[in-house]
Amino acid sequence: MLRYGVGGLGVVLIGIGAWLVVAEPDPAGVLLWLAGALVLHDGILAPLVLAVGLLLVGRRDRGVLRGALVVAGSLVLVTLPLLVRPGAPPNPSALPLPYARNLVIVLAVVAAVAAARILVRRWRGRSQRSAEDD
Repeated sequence: MLRYGVGGLGVVLIGIGAWLVVAEPDPAGVLLWLAGALVLHDGILAPLVLAVGLLLVGRRDRGVLRGALVVAGSLVLVTLPLLVRPGAPPNPSALPLPYARNLVIVLAVVAAVAAARILVRRWRGRSQRSAEDD
């Protein structure tokens, strides 16, 4: 019963989305944007995520690395639309700071925190092994 309810809700939401696209003054532009998003996701983003996942298989610190990559990807996902928008923003207060520089700084902090966590884990592992040897 729950499956049918969720499926029905999905059909209703798809109908609302289709109606909003048709009611848009430029539906072809919206459909082009959706097609571009589909190509970007399925052609670039998903294979890239799968490749990184394959590189992390068997690594001892893959949990920390996955966490750092999820945080970094979320930050880029939130910030990128503002950075790649052509022309000046319609609202001058939308980008009052140098977001590109700040994004690089925050990504560097995420990488540094992940590296520090990995180093601390390895240092603790070595110190525990040396204490067991004594």
